[in-house]
Amino acid sequence: MDVLKKTPVREQDAKVRATNFEEVCYGYNKEEAMEEASRCLKCKNNAKCMGGCPVSINIPGFIKEVEAGNFEAAANVIAESSALPAVCGRVCPQESQCEGQCIRGIKGEPISIGKLERFVADWSRENGFVPKASDVKNGKKVAVVGSGPAGLTCAGDLAKLGYDVTIFEALHEPGGVLTYGIPEFRLPKETVVRSEIENVKKLGVKIETDVIIGKSVTIDELMDEEGFEAVFIGSGAGLPKFMGIPGENANGVFSANEYLTRNNLMKAFREDYDTPIVAGKKVAVVGGGNVAMDAARTALRLGAEVHIVYRRSEAELPARVEEVHHAKEEGVIFDLLTNPVEILTDENDWVKGIKVVKMELGEPDASGRRRPVDIPGSEYVMDVDTVIMSLGTSPNPLISSTTEGLEINKRKCIVAEAANGQTSREGVFAGGDAVTGAATVILAMEQESTVQRAFTST
Repeated sequence: MDVLKKTPVREQDAKVRATNFEEVCYGYNKEEAMEEASRCLKCKNNAKCMGGCPVSINIPGFIKEVEAGNFEAAANVIAESSALPAVCGRVCPQESQCEGQCIRGIKGEPISIGKLERFVADWSRENGFVPKASDVKNGKKVAVVGSGPAGLTCAGDLAKLGYDVTIFEALHEPGGVLTYGIPEFRLPKETVVRSEIENVKKLGVKIETDVIIGKSVTIDELMDEEGFEAVFIGSGAGLPKFMGIPGENANGVFSANEYLTRNNLMKAFREDYDTPIVAGKKVAVVGGGNVAMDAARTALRLGAEVHIVYRRSEAELPARVEEVHHAKEEGVIFDLLTNPVEILTDENDWVKGIKVVKMELGEPDASGRRRPVDIPGSEYVMDVDTVIMSLGTSPNPLISSTTEGLEINKRKCIVAEAANGQTSREGVFAGGDAVTGAATVILAMEQESTVQRAFTST
């Protein structure tokens, strides 16, 4: 074994997986996991990988147990810090977090921490391991708004501390972005997401679906009439953004949110479901983040020729390197340094193309990335029949508009103290994308950990 190289991970062949919605990566088996774990240096003091993990999992501790074949012990170590290991092992940007800080990566390749976390979580599911529920109840009721990563993590952690927790979910299935946003081929719903949710419920957490906070019931009613002593808002950021260019209201223009929700939550990709979806023959996905890659790879699997249209270069793509690599392998075409200026329509107001302009990179902007600038006279028309806008999202304003005294900022995000998640309303806390705007699963979970500290200190 070459200790400087990662143990290879088995994947579906690119040409085969581009035609199905089965999971791309197969993950490690027992022998592969133990071999990869043996590469770890087991740093005893100031393990940098832990500093790169937003929820501070004891990474050397669980990897040591994997190397020894003590998988239940490894699961217990992870469970101390994370309620969603099977999810995080699949979708977290480990390359810029834990693996990005790995000492082994200074000379050679870093440890495949995410793949090892996934292995432990999958082993736990397959062998019936469930985190232990609290035997002690403190009699305090807490409402959690939203069953995405932040809500599930908050609910699970508080249940372990003895709180009586109820999650209120607006949609008909729990899971938030895990269920409606991330495609099946990256995050299987029946096996992975549903199993993680069931583990949270086994801790004593109750989940009520089809409850829209701000419409079905307000925050004030939860606290004043239903007896909840505190409320955690983890409602995410599901309101899509658009460019505001001519033709954007045409038939055949979608937000990535709608497109992915139809396909993931409503199972439009399955022949035994009647959910309508316009697959398109030639699809342009505008944007360069992980959601753009998800939308593009979904459209590809539905039979389209797919183009990623992004105004910066590949070096500035915000999507994970692994997702870009997989998209390219599967046949997604990247039109970089290209920006839409108008959506063209036919006589029935259906998309028939997009007018774009070529870009060049100028000086860095506020984000630190070089600012794209139009190249005069470079406009041309791309022949497409479907456009998917993947330009980011912001929190839905329903909760803030129906909760008196709840402060929001100019981005419509709820204002909450970084140290403990406390909002401007006493007893109301917030975390995840509802506070930060659209971010990653693990960062939403990190936001929740500050809230848990607030509860335990009161």
